[in-house]
Amino acid sequence: MVRVLHPAYLSSQARLDEMVISFDSAGEKYGDQDRNELKLFKLGQKTLNVKSFKVPNLLNQVAYRFFRKSKARRSFEHACNLIGKGIGTPHPVAYYEFPDAFLFKRSFYVCEHIDYDLTYRELTEDHNYPDHENILRAFTRFTFKLHENKVEFLDHSPGNTLVKKTGDEYEFFLVDLNRMRFGELSFEDRIRNFSRLSPHKSIVEIMSDEYAKCIGDEKERVFNLMWQYTNEFQAKYWRKQRLKKRFRFWMKQS
Repeated sequence: MVRVLHPAYLSSQARLDEMVISFDSAGEKYGDQDRNELKLFKLGQKTLNVKSFKVPNLLNQVAYRFFRKSKARRSFEHACNLIGKGIGTPHPVAYYEFPDAFLFKRSFYVCEHIDYDLTYRELTEDHNYPDHENILRAFTRFTFKLHENKVEFLDHSPGNTLVKKTGDEYEFFLVDLNRMRFGELSFEDRIRNFSRLSPHKSIVEIMSDEYAKCIGDEKERVFNLMWQYTNEFQAKYWRKQRLKKRFRFWMKQS
């Protein structure tokens, strides 16, 4: 077992070990994950979120064992990096890996659990959500803060930003952190980072208007490029879905 704990949680090692080792039989199931599994555990007065990553395919078992950092490790290291930059994400607690001599097996990422009011997804599904435009604009400023801090969140998609209202202000917290790049972003990189968020033109208009204000550029130029990248992503996404549907049909016929 490989175990790395955040310095603030070193004294809780025994309890954290227990959570991970007993994961299959203990804890409270949370959320609806396709590939991975989330559970909640109590640690004193705090609630911790433990994510169990699915055992990768054979090729990736070799890659993660010898050549690549695991998703759990990347999630932990990226969370520490974000916290250091003052960017919202559930506070990292630990990561665990269970390799054998030649292959990589299970891994776990542990973080503090956040009670939130909504995710970005609700804004794309309900255009009448209270204070809809103000939340979108605040979210856009949050994304600008990411970019200014040289953070490119590659999974910047509707379910991966938690939103918490505090008074009249909104706080944003990134989750599913294993795919990130850190470094300078070009203008095109910045705008492309919005492409997965919403297919709705009205939402893209609001985000592009706010981002143009943040970056000091012409709103028409920002909107045109953001809408172009959005349409390109949507076309690629639906093309992939059609191929999957055909593949499943062929498999049933064979």
